[in-house]
Amino acid sequence: MALACCVIFATPVFAGQDVTDIPFSSSPTGSAALGGALHIRRNVYKPAENVDDWPIDLVPLLLYNGKYVFSRGTAAGVHVLNKRSVELNLLARVRFDNLDPGDSEFYEGVQARKQSIDGGAEMRVRGDWGELKAAWLVDTLGRHYGQSAEIAYRYTFEYGRLTFSPFVNWEWRDADMTNYYYGVSADEARPGREEYAPGSSQWFSLGLNTSYALTDRVTLFGNIGFDTIDPTVQRSPIVDASKAAALYVGGEYTFGNLLEPECNTSPERASEWSWRVNYGYSADGNIVSEIDQGDFSGDSFADTTIGGITLGKLLVAGERADYLARFAVYRHFEANEGNGTFNSYALFLSAMGRGYGPWSRDEWFRWSLGFGLSFAETVPIPEQLQQADEGKKTARVLSYLDLQVDFPLRRLFKAKSVRNCYVGATVVHRSGIFGSSDVLGDVAGGADWITAHLECFRN
Repeated sequence: MALACCVIFATPVFAGQDVTDIPFSSSPTGSAALGGALHIRRNVYKPAENVDDWPIDLVPLLLYNGKYVFSRGTAAGVHVLNKRSVELNLLARVRFDNLDPGDSEFYEGVQARKQSIDGGAEMRVRGDWGELKAAWLVDTLGRHYGQSAEIAYRYTFEYGRLTFSPFVNWEWRDADMTNYYYGVSADEARPGREEYAPGSSQWFSLGLNTSYALTDRVTLFGNIGFDTIDPTVQRSPIVDASKAAALYVGGEYTFGNLLEPECNTSPERASEWSWRVNYGYSADGNIVSEIDQGDFSGDSFADTTIGGITLGKLLVAGERADYLARFAVYRHFEANEGNGTFNSYALFLSAMGRGYGPWSRDEWFRWSLGFGLSFAETVPIPEQLQQADEGKKTARVLSYLDLQVDFPLRRLFKAKSVRNCYVGATVVHRSGIFGSSDVLGDVAGGADWITAHLECFRN
């Protein structure tokens, strides 16, 4: 499940999953992209002092459409069958229905309704008549212990670079799921908030997704969706809506030509992959404005170390930069701080450029900037202590930045074994993007590690 947590990005309670469908889902096999979206939704729960009726959430997007695996912004999984007209997938998808009682007087005594990851199977059938999708999912984290089934249909109209894609969706949620998110248990019941169990529910959604290819690599999208809420849910003492609505607007940058896919990668580099090992210490400063300005001091909150191995695969060999997909496993050594030893995992895309000597194509150094998502088995102690000091939240799933600078070993040694190897420094960074993203737990902080690394490339 760690990998599933790392690759999925989605949004909280929205009008059907289909409102988050973006153009990348139909991109050519092997495509990768980064992007972001703003999600504006109608909150269906009763208003409270700490709850916004129309919250706005920043949603980072890490996208990949592979032959066997995929990440589509709201789901990630494995293709069991992947043909032009039919897809059968095993997938994991974040269910972001949630309720945070906070300090609201009305919700005093109500337990939080937590997000979960639903896993199951999905089939998509396509033709000139449109696309039909069916899915069955169950809770994998033991949050709502329920299951759901859904059927959706969409048809896409294309007008050059502009597309319109209306959709309809029906979803059934069993009693366990519906009662968890919208029921009131006996322990939560109070005068004016009576015990209530809605049972199973049905949700109907419709909407329109639009996109515009601004350039061959940049696509903008704007989607809108509407839900009708099951009458049994409407009668819940904690629900104050008969309908729901959501907007989903943003953009994506595809590493490659989206409209006319092309490959600049030479046959000699097409199968190129890399491994990187690194080890280092927790830093006191932030990757932006401190570490990048030369502040390499150790963490004043916790003295810990980290070691890791990163595997990378070349996606596109560009004229100015190469683009790589990378997966890292880090081991956190925090026993001396009482937090034990545990792993974190990062899935990210990197842009890697090179610096050359004057009046030559002699490579002197490389730089790389990567962005993705990190999942930690335990919240690292530097994050725990820094956040506690400022009275802020922590989360195991955060955004990930990877800043790398290194130098070719072949400039020092003539051995063939190190011809494609580099040594240098990598800054490992976990953060919640300044508390702007509900999908990252509204965390407004994180942690950094400064490491030394060795990386080698192979074909």
